[in-house]
Amino acid sequence: MTKRFSALALSAALAGGFFLTSVPAHAAASARHRAVSVKAASVTCNERQMRQQIADLKDKAARLKQLGEYDAARKALSNAAALQRKLDACIKAENDQTKPFPG
Repeated sequence: MTKRFSALALSAALAGGFFLTSVPAHAAASARHRAVSVKAASVTCNERQMRQQIADLKDKAARLKQLGEYDAARKALSNAAALQRKLDACIKAENDQTKPFPG
């Protein structure tokens, strides 16, 4: 009888430990996913506007280069490159957000 009771107590403890450790992990994963989606939802990227800004900066850099303003042209190209990186990151974030398990 005591062997049966101790085996039952041990199996109950193991099952309880399993549920105790697995449920918070799932809850944390879903909470983390919600936080990411809320964060991603608050940041919106207007691709058309960003692409227009990049094109404008590249045109400005070309005009400045023709006028001999090489430092200002380099700065405009640098700004265009930074905006392009931001656009690429935004597009990547939107693509990853639609997948349930990115990777």
